[in-house]
Formats: sequence, structure tokens, C-alpha cells
Amino acid sequence: MGRPSRALLSREIIARSALQVVDEHGPDGLTMRALAERLGVKAASLYNHMAGKDELLDALADLVNAEIDLTPLAGLTTADWRPGLAAYVRGYRAVFLRHPHTIALLARRRVEAERQLLGYDTLLAGLGRIGLAPADAAEAAAAIDYLVLGSALETFTAGFTRDPAEYRPRHPALAEALEASALRGGGPGGLDDRGFELALRLLLDGLAARG
Repeated sequence: MGRPSRALLSREIIARSALQVVDEHGPDGLTMRALAERLGVKAASLYNHMAGKDELLDALADLVNAEIDLTPLAGLTTADWRPGLAAYVRGYRAVFLRHPHTIALLARRRVEAERQLLGYDTLLAGLGRIGLAPADAAEAAAAIDYLVLGSALETFTAGFTRDPAEYRPRHPALAEALEASALRGGGPGGLDDRGFELALRLLLDGLAARG
């Protein structure tokens, strides 16, 4: 018998195709039918590898979270922890900037995917090594989630599509702030990135005071 013309299905192949569907069509575009069509199979074939949509979302969570670099957390010590934690948070955000549509699917689900659990365990262990008590570490991890996922989901600047001067007659403070921010450069995403970096610095300062 010759080789099959199509790659055999696997959990990873299905998850990667699901991620492509979500990236291209948003969270509402992910259905078992749409996924089967992308893979060129019948929807029933997917159920040989996934029990259903919940298992598919867990596989998707594993795949996305595997992109988050945990290595900066390994070097967290009480002596010099800020650069490593900042690098981890920036990397975490970069992953969800690449896959923003996955946030709506994953953010309110239970955390069961192994890579998710590994990520939180590694983060909490690192926060413990810098001197945070377990309850404080849990709050810090939650704060990091809010900062990262919120900033990846919402773009502040996308809400203001008019030329700043058009806001001036009725909203002069808004116009002045947008004009001043534009002078700092970075293009349309510059304000978003600077806002994230400000929030990150404030978070790190708060952790330093608590630890």
C-alpha cells in the first residue's frame, strides 16, 4: 500500500488548524464543521481525537500557552528580579497580541490545559523566590493576567479614529493628550505600548513594595 495522500489527524494537527481558524475568523468562526472543512475531513473524524469542543479548547490553550517563554522566570531571585519578570510579562503579552481572538475563548474558562498549569506554577514559584507570600503571589499573578490580557484585547488608540484636532471643540483635554502622545512617536500603536509599559512599571513597583 502506498502512503496516504493526506497527513493523518492528530490532536496537535487539529489544534493548530483550530488556531488558524480563530486567528483568521475570530472566536465565533471556530466550529467543528469549519475545522473539518479546513482539514478536508468529515466532522465525525475529529471526534476520534477530541471528545468535543471543550477538549478542543483545552488543546488550543496548550498550543497558545506553549508559545509563552517561561525561561525568564527561572532566574528570578531576590537580588535582581525585575528584568526577568518584565521580560516574561512582555513575552506573555506578545503571544496574545499574535492571537488576540483566543482571549475570548480562553480567558473565562477553567484552567485545565497542562501548559497553562505549568505556566502558572512556574510563575508562582518565581514570585515566591522574590519574597512574596503565597497569597500575595496569587494576587500578583492575577494582576499580571489582567494587565496582559486586557492590553492584548483592547487597543486604546483604536477607539480614537478622528484627527485629534476634530475633538478639540468639545473635548479639548482629549485632543491635547492625543496630539502630545503622537509627538512621542511609535505610530498608531505607540500609545498602546507606552501605556502597557507604564502599567508594567507600576506593577513592578507595587510588587517591590509588597515583597
